[in-house]
Amino acid sequence: MIGLGIAANILLIGRLPRQVERSSMEKAQAEAEEKLQETTESYRAKLYHDVLTGAYNRRYYEDIASRIVGPAGIALMDVDDFKICNDTYGHYAGDMALETAANAIRSCIRNADLLIRYGGDEFLLVLPGIPSDILQAKLEQIRAAVQQAAVPGYSHFRLSLSIGGTMQAITDPMENAVRRADRLMYQAKGSKRSVVVELPENALTAQEELVEEKPQILLVDDSEMNRLILTEILQGDYRILEAKDGRECMDALQAEAGNLVLVLLDINMPVMDGFEVLKAMNANHTIEDIPVIMISSDDSDAAIRKSYELGASDYVNRPFDARIVYRRVTNTIKLYAKQRRLVQMVSDQIRARENNTDMLVGVLSHIVEFRNGESGAHVRHIRIITEMLLHRLLEISSNYSISAEQQDMIPLASALHDIGKIGIDEKILNKPGKLTPAEFEAMKTHSMLGAEMLHDLDEFAEQPLLQTAYEIAR
Repeated sequence: MIGLGIAANILLIGRLPRQVERSSMEKAQAEAEEKLQETTESYRAKLYHDVLTGAYNRRYYEDIASRIVGPAGIALMDVDDFKICNDTYGHYAGDMALETAANAIRSCIRNADLLIRYGGDEFLLVLPGIPSDILQAKLEQIRAAVQQAAVPGYSHFRLSLSIGGTMQAITDPMENAVRRADRLMYQAKGSKRSVVVELPENALTAQEELVEEKPQILLVDDSEMNRLILTEILQGDYRILEAKDGRECMDALQAEAGNLVLVLLDINMPVMDGFEVLKAMNANHTIEDIPVIMISSDDSDAAIRKSYELGASDYVNRPFDARIVYRRVTNTIKLYAKQRRLVQMVSDQIRARENNTDMLVGVLSHIVEFRNGESGAHVRHIRIITEMLLHRLLEISSNYSISAEQQDMIPLASALHDIGKIGIDEKILNKPGKLTPAEFEAMKTHSMLGAEMLHDLDEFAEQPLLQTAYEIAR
């Protein structure tokens, strides 16, 4: 027995180096495979990502995204006046404008959504699973976020997007949806800062089906019992999404952007309390789109006052009265829906009026340019320079109380500074040589002629734009 044990030990010792060698080889092989995978992922990241904006690049669309099947919202977005920014301020300013636009778009979309730099100043956005009746509102939200974003170092330059959007159905190839979105984007460019959305027939059917789905409410409370009670009250007419603290709430708000009609929010919670959630929703402007009703056993005046100051729409005390909770939830949702419709109507009317005013001022100024033999770029340059000087003035001085409306109006009115040249004899206006003293005196009257023309218009007393143009011409 002893002899056999010694023999077995000798045999085992003889095998150890090979086992150790095999183990080392397997470990090295595993490490090599892991390193190869990391290298491959790093290569793919570089291959498919746009370095400037952090979005995916056109190659990603061609290799991967073009194979995505619906349902999905598809939008093509063009950064308006990018060429002017690039030509006027330089390539660095153009790069900063694109990066700012991409960051603003990302702030409005979910992790599952795809942002692709489709062209030089064009972005393609793929929104998988977004309901067709939400698409317009989501694209309007993106347009507003970009318009409000400041380009670092160029705060006087305002970004805007022209957006075309459509729905990709399950049987619809991606390239068809992108082609439709591209056509709609060019329609939007005809009236700057606008969104044009068109839903094909198969998307309209999906929309009708989605309308029948229950609206979704986000319920945020660290007490499982409270969540059960509220779910029991509301689940008959609403789908309930739950979160047990403020951090989960913020994640759900991002993941379900556009799919929530209300947030029921507790105040005292771990990780992130209700007041911190309200502050975060104010910071990212979510509070403007989703109403919040606070739910708490704290009925102190301070807690209620703070909730309303931070943007809450209503405040419900525990213990719950089922009928009161249900009625307050329903009324708040209806009120916000009506408010959104009214805001959309007013926004459409204001945008249409701005576009019409802009177009008419452009026509008038070009008539003057044509008659005066000047280039078509003259008025546009005057307007850009006026806007730059105005913003710089407001940056370095607080002596002038100029409202945001006036900041838009003054550069627009500057386009009419030479409108009085319409009243100058064309022989004097376009004389190739030096003017005689009499001709020069006649030429100098164009400023007062323009001021009088504007002042004599029937709408002068009611139109701040005409009054501003009058002062400039004068």
